[in-house]
Amino acid sequence: MQERIYLDHASTTPVHPRVLEAMYPYLTQVYGNPSSVHSYGREARQAMEKARDRVAAFIDADPQELIFASGGTEADNMAIIGGAMALRERGRHIITSSIEHHAVLHACEHLERSGFEVTYLPADETGMISVDELKRAVREDTVLVSIMYGNNEVGTIQPIEEMGHFLRERGIVFHTDAVQAAGVLPLSVKQLPVDMMSISAHKINGPKGVGALYLGRKVPFAPHLHGGSQERKRRAGTENLAGIIGFAEATVIAGEEMAERLDKYRRMRQAMLSRWDDSGIAYVVNGHPDKHLPHILNVSFPGVQTETMLMNLDLAGVAAASGSACTSGSLELSHVLTAMCLEDARAQSAIRFSFGITNTVEEAERAAQKAADIVRRLKR
Repeated sequence: MQERIYLDHASTTPVHPRVLEAMYPYLTQVYGNPSSVHSYGREARQAMEKARDRVAAFIDADPQELIFASGGTEADNMAIIGGAMALRERGRHIITSSIEHHAVLHACEHLERSGFEVTYLPADETGMISVDELKRAVREDTVLVSIMYGNNEVGTIQPIEEMGHFLRERGIVFHTDAVQAAGVLPLSVKQLPVDMMSISAHKINGPKGVGALYLGRKVPFAPHLHGGSQERKRRAGTENLAGIIGFAEATVIAGEEMAERLDKYRRMRQAMLSRWDDSGIAYVVNGHPDKHLPHILNVSFPGVQTETMLMNLDLAGVAAASGSACTSGSLELSHVLTAMCLEDARAQSAIRFSFGITNTVEEAERAAQKAADIVRRLKR
């Protein structure tokens, strides 16, 4: 049977066995609605608030500042739309970057249709957003800025701290999408000058369908889901109790293992690069050479089209991802690589490998060898 190597952890991760074990009782025994006043509901509420404490501790937040959501996409939408609508009387100018996740970009486009003006900051060829560009873009009517912590395609880490201090001095609300950074880098909202932060469970070996938004106590916010009074009236809807329990357990495990994971991912990255160097194939690493998330390696193999490479990797048992998306049968270049102004040949041959807890350094070496063999064969 052919070996299969999963190197697409930036897309989603397998659920950790401890997470499954923690969730099981809340799918079978403790099934009350956390909003119910009877003993079943009180038991569920108590478990949920304990989980909230654990997730909040993961990012060094006050539990009352945490809103559970259905994932990173909803958390981003809550932050951007909820923040902008609450601040619209103060101003209608928003700043974001051209390399954000679509959950941010499409939320901003929605606000543009609602009368807001959005400035999209450019990225340089390493995927970095300039602090000076941000400073120049700020206006009197700027009310909200959203810049991701680390990019999900090329891994570049943005200067969030410097941006945040500048924005805080001017009273501008600052949101960061930290979905890819959570679990691989320590995050503290007490140290980072951010007002809102999005994280997601399924990127850190928790279940799909649950995430959270950190919302600072003094940040104006207009809920966009209406119904019950859940989440302190900030997000209506019966909470995903089992998912929240799993999310909490995943944050605890990630905290315990973060240093070990960081070391392993760095060794895996170097193992792949060394194997390609030894093989003599041509490749170019995309993203910042130093300031990058440890688990993401985006690389172009010039002369080999992305879709062809991905198909051959899959046939060889290696799961990776592209910077492209198939829309209506036509291949579109990644908006991130396009925003970085990479030459077409480089952008059209980009592959993202992303590491996780189930991988080994030896697997990374074997996957790199398979990639090298494919490149040589296709170029022949």
